[in-house]
Amino acid sequence: MIRKVLPISLFATVLVCLIGTAPAHAQATRTWVSGVGDDANPCSRTAPCKTFAGAISKTAVNGEINCLDPGGFGAVTITKSITIDCHEIFASILNALTNGVNIPFDSFNAADTLKTVRLRNINFNGAGNGLVGIRITGGAVIAAGTVVIEDCLIDGNTGGSARGISDERTGGGRLSISNTTARDMGQAAIAVAPPSGNTRLDAVLDNVHLKNSNFGVVAGANVKLSISRSVVSGNVTAGVFSSGTSEINVSDSVVSHNTTGVQNAGGTIRISSNDIMMNGTAFSGTALSFTNNRTQGNTSLGTAPTPIGGTSNPTGLQ
Repeated sequence: MIRKVLPISLFATVLVCLIGTAPAHAQATRTWVSGVGDDANPCSRTAPCKTFAGAISKTAVNGEINCLDPGGFGAVTITKSITIDCHEIFASILNALTNGVNIPFDSFNAADTLKTVRLRNINFNGAGNGLVGIRITGGAVIAAGTVVIEDCLIDGNTGGSARGISDERTGGGRLSISNTTARDMGQAAIAVAPPSGNTRLDAVLDNVHLKNSNFGVVAGANVKLSISRSVVSGNVTAGVFSSGTSEINVSDSVVSHNTTGVQNAGGTIRISSNDIMMNGTAFSGTALSFTNNRTQGNTSLGTAPTPIGGTSNPTGLQ
């Protein structure tokens, strides 16, 4: 039998070529962070990263970052469709003197067709001087998409312009917030307030608690906002504030212990099945009522709501 043996030099050349064609470190669909991780790791379950910023560069578009154990995982800027889900794990972002999460949609790749960011079960601690817990911008260059925020706590951004959640997109989009608390903000607990002239921005708040801020919730130009099963309480200027061409529908909620409960400064506010109670002034400006709200314990009623909703009215009780 005759054996053919490659010369060592030829073998080495073939090996180098093979190495050169091997794929670079591919981004994973699911990555992991841990309080004892290291951002030099590949962010796998057995070698997790330390921070969300470290993990996001190693996570594929439409992928997911999960938390292995409790920890503070740092501020992060998100520029692609992704989910950060730390459900059942205590996960925190300390955002002293900065924003916790930035979502600039104009930095997304145009090929990222989903354009969806989901944040779940994260605690944001502004440590008394944080800026914005979650700031959403963009839409002028790349059409903005969807942001979903669930089971989060945002606390302690007490600067004069500080906010819990601030949606400032000019190109429209959708915002969904549920089972979330924003409290102790220097400005608004939640502000859906893009500059005037923006494309329509749709927002839904369900089971949110907005407390002890300057404003509970603010809606700006061309915003369509629905609030349900929520508590808006203890806010210095107003609990629910509408301006510009915004529309706010509030149902099955408690608006209490605010200087002004519901304030309309130029938009449209509709209220149904709410408790508007124990405010300094219940209503300022026009509010449209389906006549099934309860107002009690307010120092002043203010501007009485305008009844709406006769059964013959196409906008009414059907």
